[in-house]
Amino acid sequence: MNRVLLPQGWPRPKGYSNGIEATGRMVFIAGQIGWMPDGTFLETGFTGQFRQTLLNTLAVLAEAGAGPEHVVRMTWYVVDKAEYLACLRDIGSAWRELMGSTYPAMAVVEVKGLIEDAARIEIETTAVVS
Repeated sequence: MNRVLLPQGWPRPKGYSNGIEATGRMVFIAGQIGWMPDGTFLETGFTGQFRQTLLNTLAVLAEAGAGPEHVVRMTWYVVDKAEYLACLRDIGSAWRELMGSTYPAMAVVEVKGLIEDAARIEIETTAVVS
């Protein structure tokens, strides 16, 4: 079972955890982007690509017998911080729909670009299956 790490007196972060303690089999998911399995982008906007990125991540997790509840860490790479911030409400809706109440340790990093020029976001994920 995973345990959320929240030091005494710290406020609970919104949408992520400061840390997760976990024991079990580790699963590492390479950076996923918002394209379809055939390598085509159906969505050009951030929210649509974010949703597809989560779906792609969940598909890889399923191959390991894992689901959203096993995710302990994510690093998000976004090409436009302002675009990310403008989409927070829609990101939250997609998150709750696909990931439920799982809030792993996370970092969001703005980058100059991603290998796929059309990609707006890339997410690396670590899961621990007990």
